[in-house]
Amino acid sequence: MHDLLLSARGLTKRFGGLAAVNGVSVDLHRGKIHAVIGPNGAGKSTLTNLLSGDLPPTAGAIKLGNTDVTGWTPERISRQGLGRSYQKTNIFMPLTVHENARLAAQSREPHQPWNPLGWLSDTRADAIKNRAISERLESAIELSGLKDRRTAIAGAMSHGEQRQLEIAMTLATKPSVVLLDEPLAGMGVAEAERMVDLLNRIKPAHAIMLVEHDMDAVFALADQLTVMVNGEVIAHGTPPDVRANAAVQAAYLGEDH
Repeated sequence: MHDLLLSARGLTKRFGGLAAVNGVSVDLHRGKIHAVIGPNGAGKSTLTNLLSGDLPPTAGAIKLGNTDVTGWTPERISRQGLGRSYQKTNIFMPLTVHENARLAAQSREPHQPWNPLGWLSDTRADAIKNRAISERLESAIELSGLKDRRTAIAGAMSHGEQRQLEIAMTLATKPSVVLLDEPLAGMGVAEAERMVDLLNRIKPAHAIMLVEHDMDAVFALADQLTVMVNGEVIAHGTPPDVRANAAVQAAYLGEDH
């Protein structure tokens, strides 16, 4: 049985009279990729924002591991073990791959209050802290496939490499749950193939939720699928079950594919 790392029940988000997400439940397990698909305006990104804390839910509950994180800030949820990427690449363009990953890794170190006698113990503590940071960033760069690009300036990299770097920064924070919002958007065939390989590499150690419009990638990667239309779930199951679902074909797959 794969570990249940995130569980959401009855999530609802209303903006005035509009329910952007209405009563959605989802479970994310370690070693599994759970894809959320649906047409534009279905509520996929809103669901991601609810799970990450970027939006507070109007109703419903979210558990990260055994901890109820409903209504927590994004920073607090992140420190609890949730990482995410955004539709728009979110990296430091003037910095190198190594510098970007190091900043992300450093963000996980606790902020200690100033100690006037800190010089007595700082040297050893700093060495331990720096070793932990280095281990996180090196692991993230390796997993993301950017080991040979560590000195590259982020702003000079291809779109696909920038997306890889964003995932490397996410991994450097040591999350157990990873939410990915359209990581293959705007990619050519070769870049998309590299991203699929990357997701398969990080899959065993993480619970992954993937929001994506590339249906070939979705059906190749996903263990479970949730289909949303107008803020509600119309189907849930394995890729073959969802592909054969008449309601899904009519509402989404049949229209665009």
